Formats: sequence, C-alpha cells, structure tokens
Amino acid sequence: MRAALQNAQFEFPARRITVNLAPADLPKESGRFDLPIALGILAATGQVPATAFATHEFAGELALTGELRPIRGALAMTLKAHRQGRAFVLPVASAREAALVRDAIVHPAPTLLAVCAHLAGRELLPRCIADVTASAPEFADLCEVRGHALAKRALEVVAAGTHSLLIM
Repeated sequence: MRAALQNAQFEFPARRITVNLAPADLPKESGRFDLPIALGILAATGQVPATAFATHEFAGELALTGELRPIRGALAMTLKAHRQGRAFVLPVASAREAALVRDAIVHPAPTLLAVCAHLAGRELLPRCIADVTASAPEFADLCEVRGHALAKRALEVVAAGTHSLLIM
C-alpha cells in the first residue's frame, strides 16, 4: 500500500493505520480491497475529496507502481452496487465483465492516480458499455437433449447450486 501511494505521488502518513474489515465472519480473500483501503487513507489525510464516496463503489488490487490489477467477482459486486444506486470503479481488465449488468455505471481505471483524478473532478473516467453481441455463445437447451435423464438432472442441480461438474 505504501509503495503504491508513494509511486502515485501521494504522501503516506507517518503514523499507524488500522483498517477494520468487519464483519469478521465473512471471508476476505485476494487484493480487491487494496483500492478502497488506499482511497480511505487518502480521504482520511485530506489528499482526496471524500464527497464522491457516497455515489461510488471501488474494488481493485494495487500493484506496487499504483496500477490496478484485475479482480474476481466483478459481476456480482457491480450488480450489488447498481441495486444500491452507485457507480462502480474497478480495474480496466475487469470492466467488460462488470458492464454486463444492465444499466450499471462502470468506470474502468488503469491506475490509482486515474481514480483520484476522477474523484477530484479533474479527469473523469470513461464509462464502460457492455458489448452484448460478443457475450456467451448459444448453447443447446436441455429440452433439446433426448434421454440422459440422470445427466440432465445433475446439470440442473449443479447450475442451481453453482457447483462444478465433470461428465465423462
């Protein structure tokens, strides 16, 4: 965090910082909290205006250079942000997936510096629009499959529970 902020020409506070990732019973994995934590530090020290935080959600892993790396789960996070009426700022590599949420406002950002410029109103991030024509290919509907009742039932259960399945 310190290196990313300093490489983006921000000042890292010379005191202890405590970040509370409550609730504790929810698993927290990957670096998707890097960007929100960095922005929280910058807002707490007055280096970035905190006014846009009420209308935006943020997720992204920070490289040491301040670049944003892709994250997993962008689609689900964008859906939640959209339902709460918020725009979503995330790494460029994750924006196409997130933009699949209909009518969601998704802003792809290459770096921490670009996000801060967007928050300050100096250089707004573009809005990512989903290319629905390049989405998933057409697959056969299960009603078109003759027989294989056990395999079809297994596929339905797996899809409903978002489990994995290998049919050989």
